[in-house]
Amino acid sequence: MKLIVGLGNPGKEYEMTRHNVGFMVLDAYLNNNDWKKKFDGLYQMGKINEEKVLFLKPQTFMNLSGNSVLKAVQFYNIKPEDILIIQDDMDLPFEKFKLKNNSSSGGHNGIKSIINSLNTQSFGRLKIGISHDQNGDTINYVLGKFSKKEQQYLNDNMALFGEIIESFVLNGFDKTISKYNSRG
Repeated sequence: MKLIVGLGNPGKEYEMTRHNVGFMVLDAYLNNNDWKKKFDGLYQMGKINEEKVLFLKPQTFMNLSGNSVLKAVQFYNIKPEDILIIQDDMDLPFEKFKLKNNSSSGGHNGIKSIINSLNTQSFGRLKIGISHDQNGDTINYVLGKFSKKEQQYLNDNMALFGEIIESFVLNGFDKTISKYNSRG
């Protein structure tokens, strides 16, 4: 079984914000609203080919995402190498993405929480660049809405992010990195 986690914050006021890009990718990939409540989050079970996949959107707010991820990991006995976290990344320019494995949080509080809860950083990440507003407040920036141009880019690339999810599930992280990092 694989676990695909989209990071974000719960609530209408956070919808379509930069920090919620993980939620947005899962919503676009699954293209439905059949989310159930469990693991301090919203989840859906699915299959990609014959591989079972648990999709999870923690509802604990970003800084406590690890609590939700840990509950799902413990319930299904999921190994760290079978986890892919979809997150925003301020250090990546907008219109860039990067796959990483076994790396630090890079200052991302959701990832920090997951590392602390799982007691490992040996899980995969799809980091989607949101750039950084050098002049403004970081919190206001990440909780701000995407511009129309930015939203269009995301919409245009949701199919690609879906391919990355499927490649991770079917081929593992190393092959997925090899195939997609050159495109990000």
